[in-house]
Amino acid sequence: MTGSEEPPSFRLAYVPGVTPAKWVRIWNERLPDVPLTLIQVPAAQAPETLRAGEADAGFVRLPMDRTFFSAIPLYTETSVVVVPKDHLIAAVDEVTLADLSDEVLFHPLDDVFDWESPPGEAAFERPATTPDAIELVAANVGLVVVPQSLARLYHRKDLTYRPVTDAPQSSIALSWPEEATTDLVEDLIGIVRGRTVNSTRGRSRPPVEQQQKRSEQKRSEPSGTRQKPTPKSTGRNPRTRAAGGNTRTAGTKQTPKRGKPRRRS
Repeated sequence: MTGSEEPPSFRLAYVPGVTPAKWVRIWNERLPDVPLTLIQVPAAQAPETLRAGEADAGFVRLPMDRTFFSAIPLYTETSVVVVPKDHLIAAVDEVTLADLSDEVLFHPLDDVFDWESPPGEAAFERPATTPDAIELVAANVGLVVVPQSLARLYHRKDLTYRPVTDAPQSSIALSWPEEATTDLVEDLIGIVRGRTVNSTRGRSRPPVEQQQKRSEQKRSEPSGTRQKPTPKSTGRNPRTRAAGGNTRTAGTKQTPKRGKPRRRS
């Protein structure tokens, strides 16, 4: 490697609520020589981060521009409403949007839901971020509907959450610029999809030690030592076929029959 060449590396973006630890661990096991750099970005900025080449791939929230990006959907989250622990909603297992119609609901500027018609009563302002909205909920000013992962990420001891059965949902996907589908991106795809290291789908690269051992064995093997494959037996004697297929007489020496001994006169 010349001095101008840089060792390979990979930059992986992820949005709040995504926990990439499991995939990072597998990456480090399979590709220990390729450093993986994690970059957390707001959900709204993830597409631009990938488009600008500031990350090689990312765990993002759908939708994405499928004319420019490739995307592999991974899972869809449950939507929940965050409420104070002493709120009436905390006494039930789940709610609907109709149950929230009389509640003040915050819609932060970084809201990940594409509401056709935001439910509940309009708040006096739109918080800049979801954490800001959570703080207002803790102050008993209103409620907020978020994906469950964000409710866990910004959890507070004085708050709880309940599923909203008919609310919009947010889906997480692995995405990257389609024209930048590199070998390392293929490696990440295999990891995310749960392929084994020896999988025949995608890239399949045996360990370096195994490759070297195979190469050394081929170089050290003397020429002409390989055994030729044994022809498959047909189970029939060639003489038998020449004799018309009579397996009892063809190709074997016949013993003449002995007659009765002559009586001496």
